Amino acid sequence: MRTSLVLLSARLLDPVAGGFLPETALAVSDGRITALGDDRSVRALAGPSATVLDLKGAVVTPGLVDGHIHPASGADMTHGLDLSGCTDVPQVRAALAAAVRDLSPGAWLHGWGLDPNVFGEGPVGITPFDAVLDGVPALLRLFDAHSLLASRRALELAGVDGPRSFDQATAEVVCDAAGRPTGLLLEEAAGELVERVAPQPTRAERLERLAATLDAMAAAGLTGGHVMDAGGDSVELYRELDEAGRLPLRLRVAPWCQPGTGAEGVRALVERQGTGGRLWRIAGVKIFMDGTIDNGTAWLEQPDCHGESRDAFWPDPEEYSRVVGALHRAGVPTATHAIGDAAVRHALDAVERAQADVAAAVRHRIEHIETVPDDTLRRFAALGVVASMQPTHCCDFTRADHTDNWSRRLGEPRASRAWRCRDLLDSGATVVLGSDWPIAPYPPLGVMAGARHRRPTRDLTRAPHGPEQALTALEALRGVTASAAHAAGEEREAGRIALGHRADLTVLAADPLTVPATELADVQVLATVLAGDLTHRTATL
Repeated sequence: MRTSLVLLSARLLDPVAGGFLPETALAVSDGRITALGDDRSVRALAGPSATVLDLKGAVVTPGLVDGHIHPASGADMTHGLDLSGCTDVPQVRAALAAAVRDLSPGAWLHGWGLDPNVFGEGPVGITPFDAVLDGVPALLRLFDAHSLLASRRALELAGVDGPRSFDQATAEVVCDAAGRPTGLLLEEAAGELVERVAPQPTRAERLERLAATLDAMAAAGLTGGHVMDAGGDSVELYRELDEAGRLPLRLRVAPWCQPGTGAEGVRALVERQGTGGRLWRIAGVKIFMDGTIDNGTAWLEQPDCHGESRDAFWPDPEEYSRVVGALHRAGVPTATHAIGDAAVRHALDAVERAQADVAAAVRHRIEHIETVPDDTLRRFAALGVVASMQPTHCCDFTRADHTDNWSRRLGEPRASRAWRCRDLLDSGATVVLGSDWPIAPYPPLGVMAGARHRRPTRDLTRAPHGPEQALTALEALRGVTASAAHAAGEEREAGRIALGHRADLTVLAADPLTVPATELADVQVLATVLAGDLTHRTATL
């Protein structure tokens, strides 16, 4: 084997060992770590073609992995006007007015990242923006990606002038008492009514957007992501980038299974498993059990304070259970989006029934888990179900005083059971951390920081939401390394620094275990290594 990369003068931080290894150097051959030792002995392994980097004491961790991410759909969603920094209606109105001034006649305005908290205690709808969007077709995506605001002109072009019926139980064209659309479209099926009449980017434009997004993710320290969708032509885009040598992340892709998929559709999902390329593959199936608390489409055991969030995403939740059972029998892991307590409980029940029927070693997981009662916690470990959490959602979309939309909708005591990362970990569950980008920013150091400080990232002086649920620095690091590897069934080749493991590595300018949580997001990523290849490198190395 020919050594391709040597890292010298490094502090090798292994999350499984719980600290720094005694070795100061490593060598890579054929994409794997093939030597660990002192600088002199490892340097001797480098041939004339090897890349040799003196890290001058920088910290090397296993490659950081986002446990829940949407690269292709996110790259599509995040074009246009970024509204994520707006905190009230006047700010949104001003941002829209500025964007409208730059629009060509008849052009569509696209916005994303809109926080429903900007509406305060008022209804979420397009009315506050009618004047500035008069005659302008506009689509404004709310931050949760489960809801859109469509302008009056956009609704008119789509022929949406009243309520509609959908196969997705929680999808809705929200209308006022007179039956007139408010502009709020809940869930994918309702949003598609308007999205399909809007101009679409070319495939070449979408490919370059995706490539740029993935390059930025690598520069932030990511070496991999658990991709929770395979919609449209996203898989073909990954394939094209991979074959061209332009894929800088290792992607584990879980296609969706929607209500009404049927036995034939489930078989097709099973047959796709394991297909892929050098750096991506289909692994698992993503299933929605509910929507979101913020827009009233979660599935709660008791309705929210608006009388909403009563229903599952599947009109027949038992159909979901049968699908989980069929996938379990086929050895296919499921990743279930379950935000509300009823959704989480039903997902756990489905896994328990599937395991009772067939004792197969399949690692199922539940995504989001935003509020759960005490009696649910220990079931994760008992069933071997991975808890996939996004702590920055708690940081950026809720408030310690519970005056935010999410908390007001839930009321007490449910709002105090927010993102129970600590309780799930203490109960024995494997907790994987991620961003759910484009819902929240993807830089993994920010995700790790949020899991520790639980404060609004725009103002770290504000009080944390549920500080008792914070993770330690080591636990947060494990959440994006060793635990992510475990969730993927790859703990024997990923998630730590060890001989024979993949050479997926992240090089940091400071120790993530000792940097204060409120400063961690600002630590410089010096280099990112994927399968022994540098996907990011600062000029200082």
